[in-house]
Amino acid sequence: MNACNVLLATLQRELRRTLRNRAQIAQPIIFFGLVAVLFPFGLGPGAGSTSEIGATLIWIAVLLASTLSLEEIFRSDFEHGCLEAMLLSPHPLAVMIVAKSLAHWCFALAPLMVVAVFASVIFHTSAAERMVLFTTLLLGTPVFSFVGTVASALTVGLRNGALLLALLIIPMYIPVLIFGASALSNARLGLPTASEHYLLAGLTVLAITLAPLAGAAGLRARLS
Repeated sequence: MNACNVLLATLQRELRRTLRNRAQIAQPIIFFGLVAVLFPFGLGPGAGSTSEIGATLIWIAVLLASTLSLEEIFRSDFEHGCLEAMLLSPHPLAVMIVAKSLAHWCFALAPLMVVAVFASVIFHTSAAERMVLFTTLLLGTPVFSFVGTVASALTVGLRNGALLLALLIIPMYIPVLIFGASALSNARLGLPTASEHYLLAGLTVLAITLAPLAGAAGLRARLS
C-alpha cells in the first residue's frame, strides 16, 4: 500500500469507529450550545455588549469544545493494542497521524464550525462578521486537530491524562485564538482582515507540516 491508500484506509477506519461512538461528535456540539445559550443570560439584556464580544466568545467556545474529544484519538487503539501494530507496521506512521488528525477535524470540528456560524446570530453579529467567522474557523481549526493529535499521542495511556493534555495544548492554541479574534474585531470596525487570514493559513500549513512528524516521534517515545 502506498501512502495515499494508507491515508484512505485509516480515514475509513476512523469513520467506522466514530459512527459507533456518536457521543464523540455530540459532546463538543452540546458543550458549545450550552455556552452560546447561557452566556447572553449572564450579560443581561444589553444587546450591544453581546455584539461586541459575542464572536470572540464563539472562538473561545470552539477552542474549549475541541479539546473534549482529543483524548479519544488514540485511547481505543491503545486499549486494544493497535498502537503497537501501528509502530511495527511498514507504512509511515506520520501518514497515519495525518489521517487521525483529519478524522478529528471532520467529525469533531467541522460540525462544530457550522453550528458556531449559525449560533453567532444570537450575539447580533453582522453578515460580514459571520463570513469572517466562518473563514477564520475554516483556516484556524485544523491547527486544533493537528496540534491536539500530537498532545494526545504524548499523553496516551497516562492516568489523569486529560488534565495534562489540556495544559499542553491550550498555550499552543492561543496564537490561533488571537488572530481569529483580531480578524473579527477588524470586521466589526470595517477594517481589512487579510493579514489575519494569512497568518491563520500559515499556522495551519505549519501544523500540517510538522505535527505528523512530532506525533509519530511522540508515539514512539511514549510506547518505547
